[in-house]
Parts: sequence; C-alpha cells; structure tokens
Amino acid sequence: MRAAEIQSELTNVLVTEEQILAKLDEIAAQVAVDYEGKDLLLVGVLKGAVMVMADFSRALPVSAPMDWMAVSSYGAGTKSSGVVQIRKDLDTDLHDKHVLIVEDIIDSGLTLSWLLENFASRGAASIEVFALLRKPEAAKVVVDCKYVGFDIPNDFVVGYGLDYAENYRNLRDVAVLAPHVYS
Repeated sequence: MRAAEIQSELTNVLVTEEQILAKLDEIAAQVAVDYEGKDLLLVGVLKGAVMVMADFSRALPVSAPMDWMAVSSYGAGTKSSGVVQIRKDLDTDLHDKHVLIVEDIIDSGLTLSWLLENFASRGAASIEVFALLRKPEAAKVVVDCKYVGFDIPNDFVVGYGLDYAENYRNLRDVAVLAPHVYS
C-alpha cells in the first residue's frame, strides 16, 4: 500500500510519534524509580505492543528482561469478543517477579482483565500495567492501569503497532482509521 493510499484511509492523527516518544521517556523514568531494587519483568502482548515495548525498553534507564505473550480476543473483527485464547505463552516463570504488562491500548479491558488474573495465579510478586493508549469510553470492565500514556476517544485507531487486518502497524503516528475501510 502506498503512502497516498494510506493517507486516504485515515481521518486524523491523534498522537504523533514525537508525543509518543516524549511520553515513553517520562513513564520510563517513573518506572525506573518505582521498581528500583526489584526484579522487574516487562511482558508485552503480541503483536500490538511490539513498537511500544521496543521504544519503552530503550527509554528505560535500567535493564529489565522482557517476555512476550500472544493472546487473541478479536479474531478478524474490530470488536473484542471477550473470549481469550493463548496463542503463545510466556517463557518466564512469573513467581516472585514484579511484572509490568506493556500494552499498546486498553479498549474494552476484557483481555487485560483476563491477563491480570492469569498472571496473579502464577505467583507474581506484583503486577502493574502500562498502556500507551486507553479508551475510557470503551471500557467494559475496570482495569487498574498504573501508567497511561494517552486517553483517546472511542475510535478505531491504527499505527505504532496497532493494526486493522494486519495492516497499518508500521505507521509512526496513531491515527483514526476511516470507517469506510472496515465497514
């Protein structure tokens, strides 16, 4: 897909790459303070969190291992089904680890709520959430999120790891996908 085609499929940019990187620096500095002296493990949720995890981990002034989990609750649609399937489990034992889940976006909160319960059952010392984006209006369950980059409207967004049908992940900004693309 060419740049001109992509631009015709977006309605507006919500968060620029520059805003994202500045926010990641700010949150990384806070995380370093909050987890000083603790056994911190960053857990990313594939595939959406790849960009956030990469830039966030580079912004962290301390070393922290990362692990990945792939779960699915969307299928090919634009709304979460709420039924979570593990596609790839963690390689790390969470027992006594201080887990920071790194998310691209909190939408309904259903998948994240399931992940929090799942990780708690594995004996993590603590579990917190960092979400680059959060849609407060879309929440179906309340999820405690310690670190939030940006609250955004309940629009379908793409870019910076977020996709529609595996496209648009590589966009540097977060933008609203035009409804004609997915309706």
